[in-house]
Amino acid sequence: MITIYTDGSCLANPGNGGWAAIINENNKKKIISGNEKNTTNNRMELLAPINALREIKSGTKIKIYTDSQYVKNGITEWINTWLKNDWKTSKKENVKNKDLWVELYNLTKFLDIQWIWIKAHDGNPLNEEVDLLAKKAANSN
Repeated sequence: MITIYTDGSCLANPGNGGWAAIINENNKKKIISGNEKNTTNNRMELLAPINALREIKSGTKIKIYTDSQYVKNGITEWINTWLKNDWKTSKKENVKNKDLWVELYNLTKFLDIQWIWIKAHDGNPLNEEVDLLAKKAANSN
C-alpha cells in the first residue's frame, strides 16, 4: 500500500503558489514539492496529487489524503459529469483548470486509488507536515 499526503498553498489567490506531497511506500518517505508564480490555490491543490502520481511506478493500491474537497469531489464525483458534458459544469460553464483535471484523470484511470478527505489543521502529523511544505514552496517563489 502506498499512502500519499498532498496539499497546495497560495500566498494570495491568485499569487505565488506552492504544492507538496509526501509519498510513503514500503516504509520509505519521499517528499516532493514545487511552485508557480501567478497561480491559484486550486491549481496548487491539483498539482500535488498529479506530481505524486507521476512518481508511482507500481500497480499497488494507493491511498491519497487531501484536505481539499475540490480535489476529492472533483476526481471522485464531478469528473464523470464533466466528461459526459464535454467539460461543462452543471451551469453550462467551462470547467476551470481543465488542463489539470484531464492530466489527473489520465493518471488515475488505471490505478486503484482511494481518495480520502482529511480535515485541515486537525492534528494529523503528515497532513500538517505537507501543509508546511506547500507553504514553504509558495514562499520560495
